[in-house]
Amino acid sequence: MQVQLQVHVDQPDLDGSASGAVDEIDAALTDLQVSLEGSSTSAPSDITKIPELQDELRFFKPKKFTFKSFKRYFFTFRDTCLSMYRSANEADQPPLLKLNLKGCEVTPDVNISAQRYNMKLFVTTTDGMTECWLRAFTEEQYANWMAAFRLASKGKTMADSVAYDQEKSSIQVFLSMQHPVPVTSVITSPSDFQPEDFVAPRFIRKLKSKQVAQRILEAHANVREMNLMESKLRYIKAWQALPEYGITYFICRFVNPHKGELSKKEELLGIASNRMLRMDLNTGDTLKTLRFPELKTWSVNWEIKQVRVTFELENIDFQCVTADCKVVHEFIGGYIFLSMRSGDKNQALNEELFHKLTGGWD
Repeated sequence: MQVQLQVHVDQPDLDGSASGAVDEIDAALTDLQVSLEGSSTSAPSDITKIPELQDELRFFKPKKFTFKSFKRYFFTFRDTCLSMYRSANEADQPPLLKLNLKGCEVTPDVNISAQRYNMKLFVTTTDGMTECWLRAFTEEQYANWMAAFRLASKGKTMADSVAYDQEKSSIQVFLSMQHPVPVTSVITSPSDFQPEDFVAPRFIRKLKSKQVAQRILEAHANVREMNLMESKLRYIKAWQALPEYGITYFICRFVNPHKGELSKKEELLGIASNRMLRMDLNTGDTLKTLRFPELKTWSVNWEIKQVRVTFELENIDFQCVTADCKVVHEFIGGYIFLSMRSGDKNQALNEELFHKLTGGWD
């Protein structure tokens, strides 16, 4: 940070008078203060000033045998820390709850027609995985907080205004696709197609077939005026906005660290471009998130087909049930290789490093 500030501050003329030098320094500091406190979109000001969100949200912490009862609280979010207070008047007192969302899992639960803007947070604490839900009151409020939470899950803050604006824009585009349109603009009749051909059976069981058909027609009405290329791009953006985007799943059995034995219980392992997810096989809930930046090393015991991943705080050993262990090894090595590449399109492909990270079973 000091290096960046020195680059943008004009250096005083050492050969001039003392007062002239002081004037130049004062002017430079004034310009710097204006750039930091203002709404400048330049990169230096974006990363030196960390914005803060403050607003009232509804809060719910799931427990067994309890109904969903959201209560209204006052929240602040700065850097990657979320703090909860009873009201804005108590914001200067110790918070009722404080969570560091760095590396957390954020899952949306949105229904525009029902005015439901839920954000599910799965945060790793000293007591294990903590789950809490937040509900926004408006679509704009949801986009602001959800974008900040997504950045925090990646270890970033709202100081990166470019990344924050991109996250917020993608959320708004995804929400816009869910806005219902007037029924009169929908030409197709629900009887013209079978919802079962477009929706998974579990959704058909939850909702009536006519309700599903109407939702499909409403979604189609939002894109039916687009040309082929525009509709494809909109589809890709909506797909990328899904919480499960880019995750490959494997059924695994993990080694109990206390007993040193392979557990008989099967769990779900999700591998994404920047993290690994240990999930409950029955509910799909995230039990633990392991980020690749915290990964020290990984290895494979090819004789017993067992993978070990070593992170900063723990070792995790597991055997894959639904695929060969070399497939998991290739996914991890491939994503690590991609994370090491720069954004330069002319960068040469290091095939030797790629095969070193993804091979080794021969």
